Amino acid sequence: MMALFRRKRSRADDVEEQVEELTPGSAASADSGADVPAEDQGDAAAEEASDDVGELIGPWDLEEEPDLGSRVDLGALRVPKRPGLQVRMEVDKKSRRVVAVNVALEGSALQLQAFAAPRSEGLWQELRGELAAQVTKQGGSAQERTGTFGTELLARLPVRMPDGRTGHRPARFLGVDGPRWFLRGVLTGKAMVNEQHSADMEAIFGDVVVVRGDQARAPRDLLPLHLPGQRQQPADTGRPSLELPRRGPEITETR
Repeated sequence: MMALFRRKRSRADDVEEQVEELTPGSAASADSGADVPAEDQGDAAAEEASDDVGELIGPWDLEEEPDLGSRVDLGALRVPKRPGLQVRMEVDKKSRRVVAVNVALEGSALQLQAFAAPRSEGLWQELRGELAAQVTKQGGSAQERTGTFGTELLARLPVRMPDGRTGHRPARFLGVDGPRWFLRGVLTGKAMVNEQHSADMEAIFGDVVVVRGDQARAPRDLLPLHLPGQRQQPADTGRPSLELPRRGPEITETR
């Protein structure tokens, strides 16, 4: 069975692993080439690594990050404010329901959606395979790799060019399993080719807070979103699926 949900990890976890590898009799201590007493090797590694311990990374659950004052209230998602950040809400044409959040910054874009998940296991491991199959079926390609937030999907999405030919758009599918929720991010634009743009968008994704709520929901149900400053939400008309990004009408707000 899969883990209950992905826990945030800091460099402190790596410190514990390094100390464990440098215990007496390990291969690491045997090949060190230094006459350091075995009982001191673990302490030395821990002291050296403790100077480079990073902070925990999100995205966050409301219980982990209850201070929402620096974020835009979009319902189930609270998005961090950044100078120049544009927030676009995707709205389903038929139901007028908000189905996704798009944030854009300096030529990079990140689509955000949060879904209900089972108590006992996450969704991301299963969904990666489904998304990869969808991409391949539509004429694109996808492969798994390890990224900042764990395993992600690097894809080339098929797009229609102005001259009618089929081209491809690079995208990264990010997924994080939280306590009874799953957050998906789809990263496109300059962040796919520029390290600084990529780091900036990852920082936004990692600073999102998911407000799951206590209402019972079936796994994969989209958690309710609303426009900035509004809380009214049209009645649900079916369950939006975790499929490839497909934009509908958008409403834009600049932060």
